[in-house]
Amino acid sequence: MINLKVNDRIIEKVRLVIFDKDGTLMNLYHYWSNMVDYRVEFARKRLGFNLKQKSEIMFLMGVDFANERLRNDGPVGIKKREIVMAAMEKALLAIGFVDTHDLCLKAFKEADEISLQHLNEIIRPVNGMKELINFLSKCGCSIALATTDKTQRAKLALDVLGISDKVDIVVGEDMVKNYKPHPDMINFILDKLSVDKVNAVMVGDAITDIEMGNNAKLKASIAVLSGIASKEEFVGKTEYIISDISQITVV
Repeated sequence: MINLKVNDRIIEKVRLVIFDKDGTLMNLYHYWSNMVDYRVEFARKRLGFNLKQKSEIMFLMGVDFANERLRNDGPVGIKKREIVMAAMEKALLAIGFVDTHDLCLKAFKEADEISLQHLNEIIRPVNGMKELINFLSKCGCSIALATTDKTQRAKLALDVLGISDKVDIVVGEDMVKNYKPHPDMINFILDKLSVDKVNAVMVGDAITDIEMGNNAKLKASIAVLSGIASKEEFVGKTEYIISDISQITVV
């Protein structure tokens, strides 16, 4: 077991650290703004709406171009794929396009395929990511990933980040019945790795990450200020709030 130091406080006897992916291990805005752009551009080429409308659709899907961030209420980057797709359909309906479900399915599939050629460009690690993951692994601490992304997509991201061999298990929203903030992902991970909840820590940048850790009754949940949620929103949900994961150290 290891001890983690966060903001001059010590979290003792940790055997497992569970990370969110987007905004915690990799840059949130850069990845998802590109993914949403691929999706909406596919629809624009087929439906013919203008660039201003494209920007409006992307905003309703969660991309705030003006402030170069994702919207705090998502849905992209926070909620599962089906909810983001529903937001795209609703946005298209608002500008006069009906029955776009099949088109949106194709847009998401096409974006997945396009992104495979650009993963090295759109996936950027956050400050201190590799150093922390490598040190946790070196110290014998188990590492898991719990993400609202599809499991296979998440594994591809870990390959690009260069940490696949350090992560013991990856759990996407497609592997559980209930996604964040329900504790299903964490309970699945604890069971597979045979780790008790009192020896596990959650690290994430969304309110739902911290609530998931709390609902699973983990030893601690560490909130990362990626911009998707404010410090004030985390107060009362966790005692541990950091700018990025470089502020987590092993002692």
